Amino acid sequence: MQNFLMPAKNGTHELIIERSRFICHVFRVNSLEEANAYIAEVRDTHAKANHNCVAYLIGENNDFGRAADDGEPSGTAGAPMLEVLKRQDIRNCLVVVTRYFGGIKLGAGGLIRAYGTAVSEGLKAVGLVNRIKLQSVFLTCDYSIFDSLMSKINGKNYTVGQTEYSERVKLEVFVEIENVEEFNNWIISFSNDTIVIKVGKISFREIPI
Repeated sequence: MQNFLMPAKNGTHELIIERSRFICHVFRVNSLEEANAYIAEVRDTHAKANHNCVAYLIGENNDFGRAADDGEPSGTAGAPMLEVLKRQDIRNCLVVVTRYFGGIKLGAGGLIRAYGTAVSEGLKAVGLVNRIKLQSVFLTCDYSIFDSLMSKINGKNYTVGQTEYSERVKLEVFVEIENVEEFNNWIISFSNDTIVIKVGKISFREIPI
């Protein structure tokens, strides 16, 4: 998997359901160690809470995933939280839902809905970005076709990076990994193979949705 959604930022969102406080903490994480540090931080801050339930998915291929109920009936907290992340295809995300019990029992179905809703609303509150893996492609061309090339590139909504002007023009274009071969073939066809193409580094771009 190359592209996926992730939180735009860290943040919290609180819901009151049947007098219980459900506080969803959303974190951007890139490693298991980072996730564990945030979990410890929340549990320390909310040490008096009845529950601090956890779910996370980390890595392009779900390298690390976890759901923990933290004392709630099995499958009523961590699992529905994790299901929200899976359903929305969200990665590199940790959610911890803190519950302060309000005196009214919700039952298994009520807990599943409450924890799932807490995460869904928490993600809406912080916003999401589409994380796209891009390949840097450097094009070196003559000045005679530069304006036409830029018009074509802008027309296809490619992102242009640095541009250098010397004997010829060298510009950097960011292309989604899966489209690099098609892009290169298009450049060759457009320029009758007069443009020098050199592949650069891979980078990531986050696009708000």
